[in-house]
Order: sequence, then structure tokens, then C-alpha cells
Amino acid sequence: MTQRSRPRFTAEEKRELWSRWRAGESLSEIGRALSRQPGSIHRLVAANGGYVPATRRRAPRVLSAAEREEISRGLAGGLALRLIARRLGRSPSTVSREVTRHGGGECYRAAEADARAWSWARRAKRCKLAAQPRLRALVAGKLADDWSPQQISAWLALTYPGEQALQVSTETIYRSLFVQARGVLRKELTAHLRTQRTMRRSRSATRKGQGRGGIVDAVSIRERPAEARDRAVPGHWEGDLVAGSANSHIATLVERQTRFLMLVKVTGKDTATVVAALAAQVQTLPQQLRASLTWDRGLELADHKRFTLATDVAVYFCDPRSPWQRGTNENTNGLLRQYFPKGTDLSVHTQLELDAIAARLNTRPRKTLEYQTPADKLASIVASTA
Repeated sequence: MTQRSRPRFTAEEKRELWSRWRAGESLSEIGRALSRQPGSIHRLVAANGGYVPATRRRAPRVLSAAEREEISRGLAGGLALRLIARRLGRSPSTVSREVTRHGGGECYRAAEADARAWSWARRAKRCKLAAQPRLRALVAGKLADDWSPQQISAWLALTYPGEQALQVSTETIYRSLFVQARGVLRKELTAHLRTQRTMRRSRSATRKGQGRGGIVDAVSIRERPAEARDRAVPGHWEGDLVAGSANSHIATLVERQTRFLMLVKVTGKDTATVVAALAAQVQTLPQQLRASLTWDRGLELADHKRFTLATDVAVYFCDPRSPWQRGTNENTNGLLRQYFPKGTDLSVHTQLELDAIAARLNTRPRKTLEYQTPADKLASIVASTA
């Protein structure tokens, strides 16, 4: 399957992305605002370790684009470098170095010189950990011992007072871990952080409105009707999110009696996005196949009341850390790894492609169905109740 190329972010989109990230919006929220997949937002943010890149500005002492244009015009008019420098209020040596650096008097072009200088100015500055091998070794050792960056910074200040070469801030340690382009600390050391995050989150990040903090009025799986538990009648479903790389997900729905599978493309993990996608899919089913849905404690279904209102499907939630209570769904998710290996970016698949993969599984004979296929089993049920 060929992977489609993704359009690059424009400068304006990047500014809005980082502004929203700084304000504490989630990847899904930013994706919706920019009409982008959360995975593409994640890739851009993760590449910078979650840190908002500094705004690039020209230093007052460097030549501006307008000054370079004046130099180009002066050279074209045959003016001496000293006269050009006097008109600009610059020293002759500054103008001379500028012209020499960018091809000499005959080849000098203002636009090319300005673009080249702007590109050269992007050189990364060496951070303190890169410049101080002993400090780097001390920090790496403590990280490997499961110390937090804050603990390491405070310990260094107490252990080596007055030695500025052995002092480092908490944020510098985090940056060196999360921004791997620095090449200072090994990425594996992030596994020793308490949260095991791979990028920094905004201090303004809020969980309000993102469906976190518990599921309100969740109905326990223990209250699910007996007909759902013993698979006596069709229409009872189990659901879950399959995770891929770059914060991408696919929703799975499996009918308990027939093992019939539906795959649902979701563009984010937030409850508004997931509930809307699931509701749209379930509404395509005949009424007799809309009885209940059993989900784990994932907060992507925090807005379960809206789902029930839209579909007339009751929602039941498993006990915490009890995936075995959705055994049919868990087994099906395992089968899906043949098509979506771990580490796959799931956002590249269209709904049509997901439907085709679901059809492959639905037309495989199953031992648990006495070697009928889920598709045939479901079709016979629908036909008998029509």
C-alpha cells in the first residue's frame, strides 16, 4: 500500500500550531482547528520535544535585506565599497566581507545573499551538557537511577556549590532528553522518568473539556443484561481504540454473537471526535443490531450519554484494568495486528481501506462459529428478523 505524501505546514499554520500548543490545547484540538490529522501535529511537536521554537529575529548588528539591496545596486553602478559603506553607515570592512562571502562584486545578488545568511544563522547553539562532559555523565547516571531532573538539579547545587560548570537547570535536562537533535542524552533515559513522557507539555495545559478525570454516570458491565453476557441474541457489541504511531488511532467494534467486525476511522482520541465517529457508524446498522456497547475505561467514551442519545445503544464500562471482560474485542484486535503492526501510522488509512480490511476478517471461517464466517452469520440473522 503506497503511503500518500502529506502537505507541509505553512509558516502561518506553524505559528498557530505553536500558539495553541503553548495555550495548552491537545493534539486533537489543534488538529481540528487546522484541519490536520493529530498524527501530523504530533510529529511536528515531538520533533521539537514539545518545546515551542524560539522566534527567529535578525540581530540589529547584522545587515538587513534592504542594506544588501543597496550593496547590490552600488556594485551594479560601479561604486567603490568605501562609498557604499559610507552611504549605509557601515564600516568598509563589513561591506567588503559581505561581498567576498557571497561571490564577489560580479556575482553578488542581494536576495541570494540574504537567504544564505538567514540559513547560516540557524546553526544550533551547543547546550551546557554538550560542552561539559563531566556534568553530562553525572546527569545521565542519576537519570539511570530514576532520579527526576528537578532532583538532579537540586543535588548538583548542594553537592558542588560554587562550581558553575557542574550546575544545570531542570529545563536544560528536559530539553536535552526530549530534543534528540541535540545529541546529548540518550533517548532511552526518558524511560526512567516517572511519567515516561517523550516531550514537554505546556505549563498552561488543562484537562478541562478533554474528557479526563473520570467518566460521569458510567454504568458497570456488571449491570449488563444476561442476554448480552451469554451471547443469546445479536446486537451487543464490544469496542476499543487500537493505537498506532504519531498519536493515531482506529476504533474497533465487534458484535459478540457473530464476531462481526467494524473498523472506524477517527481523527483524534478526544471524546467528541470518537463519539461522533462511532455514532455515525452504528447508525448504519439495522435497529435489531443496536442493543449495547461494552467499552473499557478509556476516557474517549466519556461522552457516552451523547452516543446513547444518537444511537439508542446502551453503554457499559468494564472494571478498571480488566481487558479480559472484552475478550472478543481483545482477540480481534490481536488479529488486526497482521494488517496494522505496532508502530504503524494509522492515520494514513481511509475509511474505504478500513472497510476492506474488516471485510477480510469478516469473510474468514471461525472455529468458534463452527467454521461459518462472521459475515454469513450476521447476514442470516438479519434475514431471519427482516
